[in-house]
Amino acid sequence: MAQNGSDRCEGAAPRTTRNSSDQRGAATPRFGGGAPRSAGSDALLDAVRNGATGPELRDIELPTRFRAAFTRKDEVGIFEGQADKDVRRSLHVGDVEMPELAPDECVVAVMSAAINFNTVWSAIFEPVPTFAFLEKFGRQGWYGARHDLPYHVLGSDGAGVVVRTGSGVKSWKPGDKVVLSPSYVDEEDHGSYDDGMMSETQLAWGFETNFGSLGEYCIVKANQLIRKPAHLTWEEAGSNTLCAGTAYRMLVGPHGARMKQGDVVLIWGATGGLGSFATQLVRNGGGIPVGVVSSDEKAEIVRSQGCEHVINRNDLDLGDQGLRHPKAGRMLGEAIRRLAGEDPGIVFEYLGRETFGASVYVAKRGGKVVTCGSSTGYRHEYDNRFLWMRLKSIIGSHGFNYHEAVEVNRLIGLGMVHPTLSKVFPLDEAGDATRAVQTNQHVGKVAVLCGATAEGQGVDDPALRERIGERKLNLYRR
Repeated sequence: MAQNGSDRCEGAAPRTTRNSSDQRGAATPRFGGGAPRSAGSDALLDAVRNGATGPELRDIELPTRFRAAFTRKDEVGIFEGQADKDVRRSLHVGDVEMPELAPDECVVAVMSAAINFNTVWSAIFEPVPTFAFLEKFGRQGWYGARHDLPYHVLGSDGAGVVVRTGSGVKSWKPGDKVVLSPSYVDEEDHGSYDDGMMSETQLAWGFETNFGSLGEYCIVKANQLIRKPAHLTWEEAGSNTLCAGTAYRMLVGPHGARMKQGDVVLIWGATGGLGSFATQLVRNGGGIPVGVVSSDEKAEIVRSQGCEHVINRNDLDLGDQGLRHPKAGRMLGEAIRRLAGEDPGIVFEYLGRETFGASVYVAKRGGKVVTCGSSTGYRHEYDNRFLWMRLKSIIGSHGFNYHEAVEVNRLIGLGMVHPTLSKVFPLDEAGDATRAVQTNQHVGKVAVLCGATAEGQGVDDPALRERIGERKLNLYRR
């Protein structure tokens, strides 16, 4: 396989065929066959780029194939026994088939997508291969069977233009400019009406479903669509929702830590995809952020966001054990008190095994550790005495519901929360973009241009952009 992740050879591109005897045209997946679509042959995508109106887009035929970044089911296991699971080996770019549209779905021409850690996990087939999710989804009848294919189009963040709507879609039309929420919720599940994340059928789009954002087109449920902030470029707009929405639920929403004015909040990885939004939300809400970073360069970025208190964890002198050192919690707590004057009431936690013990230790009496992930390992060790004897609590948080996604996007649209984009790659280099996140060679967010032909496109409100200023919008790209 090519190291750059490109898979162009004829016969390598996955496709599906329609079986007329299957109920509602269910797809029967297979590999090979058919010539790859020639570059530049997509009239619909060209029309989107040229600003065609909704009626004009409806009159142009939807392509049967499009370019996308995907993993292959027959490559599960290629990293067995290997220390470096280089995602450039498993993430390919080539032509895939356009699936049949369900009544509650839309086809979006993706202008830009973004890389998240779930893309990395998908590409290394861990902790379980995502094809297991697609197989499970596929057992739910025609609707799910379309997703159970020998390839998986990845991507959970994106922005673009609606080009087709299903017969049941009421509020969206071709030509609408949107960002995409990765929360895939069945509106017929009663659990979704109180909180979509409590629905047993909730899925992570582009991770537990197929047809994600890393392609020229994607398939989404209509309740995943949100209006695009008019002052942002495509690459900026398509890089926010997953991390910003997750941080919003953890800190602001009624299902998380419910931060209030004056709360001291410890933020691990303050220049990461999650941490960079958490810092902004804490400041906007009247809290006091204390950012933890791993270099002086990252510390300067966090301070430029308005975070006064920053700790370079390398300055804690913890030796080879790092934050798993028995005294790590005490030393970190002392550093926090020197800066903020008190222990944190909330710890924003997503690193997991490496940091969780210290997180439980440093939270103040009655404090909260809110966690949404474990990027350094799922099995945590901590001294439980510091939890129960000091009346602390651990809050598990996963993703966000549609209302939370819309609310945080509103803050972005108002210019109160800004993108934290640092790098942009073309679609052909999706493997390299994912590798940058896998090896932590980035800050903030990493974007992939899909339908957009260059950076800087898509701004519809230049006056608002000018008022906010390029410095704030491009802080992570300096």
